[in-house]
Amino acid sequence: MSSARRWGLIGMIILLMQLLPFIASATRIKDIATLAGVRDNQLVGYGLVVGLDGTGDRANQAPFKDQSFANMLFQFGIRIPQGKNMDLRNVAAVAVSATLPPFARPGQKLDLVVSSLGNATSLRGGSLLMTPLKGADAKVYAMAQGNVIVSGFGAQGADGSKVIVNTTASGEIPAGATVERMVDSPYVQNGAITFELSQPDFTTAMRVVRVINRSFHRHVADALDASAIHVQINAYGSYKDDSGGVNMLDEAMQKSRYVPLISRIENLQLNPAEAAARIIVNARTGTVVISHNVTIAPVAVSHGNLSVVITETPFVSQPQPFSKGGKTVKGSVSDIKISQQPNHAFVFAPGPSLNDLVVAINSVGAAPGDLIAILQAIKAAGALNADLEVI
Repeated sequence: MSSARRWGLIGMIILLMQLLPFIASATRIKDIATLAGVRDNQLVGYGLVVGLDGTGDRANQAPFKDQSFANMLFQFGIRIPQGKNMDLRNVAAVAVSATLPPFARPGQKLDLVVSSLGNATSLRGGSLLMTPLKGADAKVYAMAQGNVIVSGFGAQGADGSKVIVNTTASGEIPAGATVERMVDSPYVQNGAITFELSQPDFTTAMRVVRVINRSFHRHVADALDASAIHVQINAYGSYKDDSGGVNMLDEAMQKSRYVPLISRIENLQLNPAEAAARIIVNARTGTVVISHNVTIAPVAVSHGNLSVVITETPFVSQPQPFSKGGKTVKGSVSDIKISQQPNHAFVFAPGPSLNDLVVAINSVGAAPGDLIAILQAIKAAGALNADLEVI
């Protein structure tokens, strides 16, 4: 990286850190918390994709495909002779997966992901036959069927050379499944609801509690821990029937009373607490992300580059003319040079900011890999007041 580009990046980081206090704004509760009991459910199924152009499973390597196809034909009154090798190249066995969102009701549509289980080379142009999708309790919650859309592309030559863009062994079916069963979402428990923070934090939890209590002008919310906020609002009620008697509201009507209350709570705004100081390091790509509240205790850092260059010079040794028993020998001479680029140590004053850290490290020309090593060394010395996470 050139010096001008590196200093331009430093300036951009400094400007961003200076603007952070001004761009921070109030956040809605629904953006930092979810309602306990309201969650997605994963569905999976096993099916067959037909209509492929010779790119399906090979019978000798994926025998379960022929077994599944024979079982399907048997349901239509067609019996395949036992031991018959069909080797259908236009059929592929696939796994079908979908996500059932909360409150999804029968008749609603779900998007599907279809993936080959055998050795099919492409699902392009195929159609998924009716496939039941089951949940973790082995109950059927949706039925899937439709034409597979493959975004990948592949081409192969006669000599075995091939070009593949993305993958052709999996695809999608938008709105390819129909919900058949609804999953209950018990978000109301004993006349109370619970909000769970996406990033647990005691300070943020207490701020959520204060905002909710202030909105209802009474004590209705309590923080159970750094993640859960318990809100006790008994919205159950009763009604008078035609005979004049009093009956309790049924369960569906009771839950409906909470809908406006939940809507009111999740749209309340607050300023979440600042996250803990953290440095995220991606060792594979060399990416380093440093939060703005990272500080460093007084410490001296020195960084230098050590390079070893080995040069091989070949030579040939031949025997003297008219000598007997001599042989020509081929060899090489190694020349090893070691050089170390010296760099002066730099010292952090007490409590330096992120700006000081970035400027000091870049002043010695540290590459991303060297930057990771320097941060790890500072953390090991106990001078880095932040969590160092390597991913």
